[in-house]
Amino acid sequence: MRHFFISALDAVVSIFVILGGLGVIGAAVAVALSRNPAMSAAQSPIGIGTMGGGPMSGLMILVGGFVYLIFVGGFLYLGLGIYHNTRRTAEAMEKLANR
Repeated sequence: MRHFFISALDAVVSIFVILGGLGVIGAAVAVALSRNPAMSAAQSPIGIGTMGGGPMSGLMILVGGFVYLIFVGGFLYLGLGIYHNTRRTAEAMEKLANR
């Protein structure tokens, strides 16, 4: 039963990473294609006209979203990899003990 839950978690993590990637791409495209003419570079608190949408905002969302997704997905896969390595080590130790 434990193997079922670990395999299910592996599938859920894979689906999460794929949907997260699609979500980042969708959000970046939506922001890149939008423009808010009320927010100009003079009104922007950082001095550039990226606060109201446009290609630069879309690029920033794309880069930031994928960096976040790589960190979160990487840590989730790291945890699953530790489990799998521990399981293989325990199986190898059992084989050695039975010799």
